[in-house]
Amino acid sequence: MAGTNKLVHFQQTVEWFGNTDWGLGLPFPMLLATLATSVEIIGAILLALGFLTRLISIPLIITMLVAIVTVHLPNGWQAIADSNAPFASAQVLASTEKLEKARQILETCGNYDWLTSSGSFVILNNGIEFAVTYLVMLLALIVLGGGRYLSLDYCVKRLFLKEKV
Repeated sequence: MAGTNKLVHFQQTVEWFGNTDWGLGLPFPMLLATLATSVEIIGAILLALGFLTRLISIPLIITMLVAIVTVHLPNGWQAIADSNAPFASAQVLASTEKLEKARQILETCGNYDWLTSSGSFVILNNGIEFAVTYLVMLLALIVLGGGRYLSLDYCVKRLFLKEKV
């Protein structure tokens, strides 16, 4: 679930938020790490229940925008490095040679078939692709809400507001 890794390794998260050398270099790292962790955990639960969907989408959008700008944007579009894909950055193009060399090492020195039995060997680029996808999903939830019948928002509206739904 989103935010649980931040919670389990909270002190490291605070250090990463605040460190200017190897982290994000953000001001007030304790406050921001607490807010990000809380919003991600509470937001995941509320979205899964379809409760306060529009309201919780707002801080989740803010969290995604901060993540896009501070973490993912310098890496370009792609989440997984693929030199054949559109929008491939110089970093992605350079990863092709490294990926091929890593494959050769694994085929020679490791059990390549076992390592790739559950999926392809890839280089994570950590671009904005997934973060933008989440952002678009959250924007849709602000507009559309949690939906009918299966969301608590719908049930609350029917039970307490006595509106014709």
